[in-house]
Amino acid sequence: MATSTVPIADSALPSTAKTVIYDLPTRTLQLHANVPIPTPDPTKGDHLIRVQTTALCARELDWPFLYPDAIFSDNPEKLIIPGYDLGGVVVTSPPASPFQPGDEIYARTPASRPGNCREYTIARTGEMALKPKSMDWVETACVPLSVLTAWQALFVHGGIEAEGLVERVLRGSGGGGGGGGGSGGKKRVLVTAAAGGVGIWLVQLARIARCEVVAQIGSLENDKFVRSFGASQTVNYKDVSLKQWVETDGNNEVDIAIDLIGGKTLEECWYCVKDGGTLISIIEPPETRKPDGWEEMREGKKDVKSVFFIMEPIGSQLTEVSKLIDEGQCKPVLDSVWDLEETEKAFERLNSGHHRGKIVIKIAQ
Repeated sequence: MATSTVPIADSALPSTAKTVIYDLPTRTLQLHANVPIPTPDPTKGDHLIRVQTTALCARELDWPFLYPDAIFSDNPEKLIIPGYDLGGVVVTSPPASPFQPGDEIYARTPASRPGNCREYTIARTGEMALKPKSMDWVETACVPLSVLTAWQALFVHGGIEAEGLVERVLRGSGGGGGGGGGSGGKKRVLVTAAAGGVGIWLVQLARIARCEVVAQIGSLENDKFVRSFGASQTVNYKDVSLKQWVETDGNNEVDIAIDLIGGKTLEECWYCVKDGGTLISIIEPPETRKPDGWEEMREGKKDVKSVFFIMEPIGSQLTEVSKLIDEGQCKPVLDSVWDLEETEKAFERLNSGHHRGKIVIKIAQ
């Protein structure tokens, strides 16, 4: 369901706003009623955004302790505000910006700056895209982080051809076989944690690109769920390990394996990739999880490219996704919606591990 929001006049702009701050010494979330709204720097492409919704990410409250150099690189005040997905309305924009006051946008803002669990935030030109017209604000917040991670895994690091893909889909000709560089034939893509937030976008984008999608899942319910989004085959980790699955039938090997779990699962993904294929992880470098005796086991088949990457907030990729969403080609999965005052409870839901889809904080009432 689409929404429409009128811009805020300068005269109506408040000086302070509600903001959720993560207190580092006590590791507690605190809602503050009167925090000064951020001041945009036009020289950096800053836009002041009236936040409508944001979404939470697993383990994000651990990042300041695990990766302090990265998290505080553009945050000298060490102000930790959670929620890095963003749906909102432009209030002010720098000169020559393609985004003007009143525009409805979405973005993934980087964790190196304060996040978006607040009524006003900052987003930069290259991070932003016009939000899908067919989506409401809650649905919009479900998209940026998950879809950008999936898009970059498949099309940037996985070698699946993205150029012209959206245009072919919109013309009704499909993804053109999923080949990269004119290789022809369907690519087989394995996705672990396929029913999760990033996984379900990987399933959808790979289907759109005419790949054959193998989804690792953990229940009959998730089997039906991922197949409804485009998976053609599933592997239930409770029944068979990935190593066993490949050893049972060598035809199960895939061109691309994308792991969203790490650890033992990432190690077993090595067995699944064809010679000349690609193993991608968003959790840890695959080389650190290469199985013992790997070289001997592969019997000379050693040409597996391994990639570890961290998602980049690229608005132009969101623009392409918006077209697919508005054409009904893909959609997000929502778990639950919480008010700003309920952010702590929302994190409890996130950390419980019992959610499916994104946990959204609704900020504008």
